[in-house]
Amino acid sequence: MKKLNLISLSVVVALAGCTGDDGDNGIDGANGSNGLTSLVKQTFVPVGNENCLNSGVRIDSGIDANSNGTLESDEVASSEYVCSPTLTQASGAGVNATVTNAWFDAGQKEMAKAVTNSDAIVNAAGKAKNVILFVGDGMGISTVTAARILAGQQLGGSGEEYQLSFDKFPYSGFSKTYNVDAQTPDSAGTMTAIVSGVKTDIGVLGVAEAVERGNCASVAGNEMLSALELAELAGKSTGVISTARITHATPAATYAKSADRNWEDISDMPAEAVTQGCEDIASQLVNFEANLEARFAGVDVDGIEVVMGGGRRHFLPKDAAFNSADASSSVEGDRTDGRDLTAEWQASYPMGNYVIDKASFNAINADNAERVFGLFNESHMHYEADRHNDLAGEPSLSEMTAKAIDVLDNNEQGFFLTVESGRIDHGHHAGSAYNALTDTVEFAKAVQAAVDSTNPEETLIIVTADHSHVFTIAGYPKRGNPILGKVVGVGSTEPTLAKDNLPYTTLGYTNGRGFKNLGAETDADVGYDHEIVSTRQDLSAIDTTAPGFHQEALVPRSSETHAGEDVGVYAMGPGSHLVTGTNEQSLIFHIINHAAALTTKAEARLN
Repeated sequence: MKKLNLISLSVVVALAGCTGDDGDNGIDGANGSNGLTSLVKQTFVPVGNENCLNSGVRIDSGIDANSNGTLESDEVASSEYVCSPTLTQASGAGVNATVTNAWFDAGQKEMAKAVTNSDAIVNAAGKAKNVILFVGDGMGISTVTAARILAGQQLGGSGEEYQLSFDKFPYSGFSKTYNVDAQTPDSAGTMTAIVSGVKTDIGVLGVAEAVERGNCASVAGNEMLSALELAELAGKSTGVISTARITHATPAATYAKSADRNWEDISDMPAEAVTQGCEDIASQLVNFEANLEARFAGVDVDGIEVVMGGGRRHFLPKDAAFNSADASSSVEGDRTDGRDLTAEWQASYPMGNYVIDKASFNAINADNAERVFGLFNESHMHYEADRHNDLAGEPSLSEMTAKAIDVLDNNEQGFFLTVESGRIDHGHHAGSAYNALTDTVEFAKAVQAAVDSTNPEETLIIVTADHSHVFTIAGYPKRGNPILGKVVGVGSTEPTLAKDNLPYTTLGYTNGRGFKNLGAETDADVGYDHEIVSTRQDLSAIDTTAPGFHQEALVPRSSETHAGEDVGVYAMGPGSHLVTGTNEQSLIFHIINHAAALTTKAEARLN
């Protein structure tokens, strides 16, 4: 009988408040008598209360005499107040100017919501029937801020006050993104940490840091177990969605074990690695069920139910005869072993739906669909702003998310779903804030689709990023200034000039390919066809809000780079209160594992 060998099987949670010993061992509890429990209850006190003129918290304590787990009014032995400072009287101009202010009122309402959320915390493991993990690839804090403003401005507002869907989540924190061997990380190492609970090296997938990148022989014995694999072992349905190639680093970390993230198909691998028996990432995806069952003798899983993204070329032979209807290359496939993995998948799952275009996607009946394998592009899917240019049509990220949930929730045991917006990252690498931000706005819509399609009492939703980018919001633009525009200062109508007497944009990059003025072009990658520009440009007559405008960059590079600062983590649902503070990125896995009791349920099925 094989047990799951995990470094950590649970998360220890420290809560504010205290509970006395229950006296079961015959020793008096620290704060109560034998057999009884001392309870503490915190209640928000609004402005004007005689004990806390400027609001605060009332702390009641007492003995749970009737043992019902709730501190009732007749059980309160003492009350203390922790008051907000500054105001010393409950009336007068000082108070009125404060309490009638719209910002103050909004803060009061948010405080009330926070107290309600804290009262509803449930610490018991396994309360999350479903888990949805959203990863905005490259979505650092500056990207979230700029996308929030853009979304608000697109709706006619000034933008700054707008909230993206996940801005509204009740709990949030930060994760440290460094890899074991790299101060500024890549997606392979970071996503492995997120879904496996162990930080690892840059460029490797699903394996511990002892692996040497590019060395096939070093993989054996260093394979990690991902949250998706645990969910499979626990009997849940599983899914992976990405707007990038489905074999790209972030989605691949959920199902693959590889000494190199670039081994997307066999043509990408060195001959030695193939000879030593390492399997390319696309093949690992199609063989996921068999590979997992081989790792755990006697277990029976049913494989990943939903896979949707790009990257069709890695599943097809390098032969024009296998081209898809919307192939953009004369020979679409890259595989040099002659295998058609799409045909192999269909043979393994004859009742499954293999789709490559929007029409086929729309035709899927989620109520009775057993599984879906969608490969909507030869390489990455289109940027959201450029999606209308796809030859056969592509679903949006929000459409894929809603469809996946409709398929996965057919399982009474629940599901685990990973959703990546991969092209946020690609827009930044190309130096296009427009593309990166429009994909972030669509990502937020996908999060909202998940919120609308699930029960918050049984679904944990976590939104985060694998890493950030060297993307900045600078200058002193006035409130409501177009986020993609030139800096216009408070009280002014003309762009602010820098010391070189040239205007500059609010958004910019520390490094990258620099300025491009491509007009209405909605594909950021077209910028790679143009020269690197490292000098300041006169933007006076240029529309910097146009889709084809690429921001200036300080340091010239062939591609803009990742950054190393912390990224945000946002959560709602069972276990979401564990998302707080600043933590190692690997903690996200442990929160998921605790909330859904994946290890416990998987081990129960293995016994």
